[in-house]
Amino acid sequence: MAALEADDAGAALDHLLTQFSSYDDYLDSQITTQDLFYLENEEMARQLVELGFRGSGEVLKREEFEARKAAAEASRLSERTQQKTLSSAGKELKDNFLKALAEREEANRSGKMASIIFIRDQNSRGQEVSAYIDYAHRLKVDEFEIYFNGKKKLFPRRTDLSFYNWDRNVSTSNASPNYQVIAENACGLLFKNKCDRKIVNVDPKAYPGDSTTRTPIETDLYLQVVIYDHILRRKT
Repeated sequence: MAALEADDAGAALDHLLTQFSSYDDYLDSQITTQDLFYLENEEMARQLVELGFRGSGEVLKREEFEARKAAAEASRLSERTQQKTLSSAGKELKDNFLKALAEREEANRSGKMASIIFIRDQNSRGQEVSAYIDYAHRLKVDEFEIYFNGKKKLFPRRTDLSFYNWDRNVSTSNASPNYQVIAENACGLLFKNKCDRKIVNVDPKAYPGDSTTRTPIETDLYLQVVIYDHILRRKT
């Protein structure tokens, strides 16, 4: 509990430091009118605050102030950048599928995760089609705001990892920046991650593979959706 309180206090202080444009402003914030009345010298009042003879609580030294202020501002900038980058940020998502995509967006954009999305649905001609989609790759080539806004559906394409038209019995397979497709295999369709070389097995009756989880999604948007989340553990 004490550690949590200390962390909260530190975070509050870091947030406060971003409000001061300089170390002198930080010192000035702890100088009272009474201090100035008796000392009659603003610079001397600052020195007394810095030395700990004036002010409230422990006063940061100039080097620590500048380091913590820079770190706090960098953190705030990073948060703003992430909010701008994430297509799902600020969207009101009602369908489970869109919520699932939003939950995985940051991890797939940053390379922490390489999710494969299986979608089965009917196209505009009423034909049943399905595909295994490299989510991280689609995030780079598609404008996902239109999906999260509900203006358009994420839909199977012939250029996805694996595409199949059930009515016409037409199939295609394509490697992506993240996965190699292993189609001719006794175990069925497999995907080999190009980063850690591990196999993702999409057979619902089989073990999905090391560092991979299989999650069926209940959704009103498609006939069937399953997401395979492959966690990437990068070497440090």
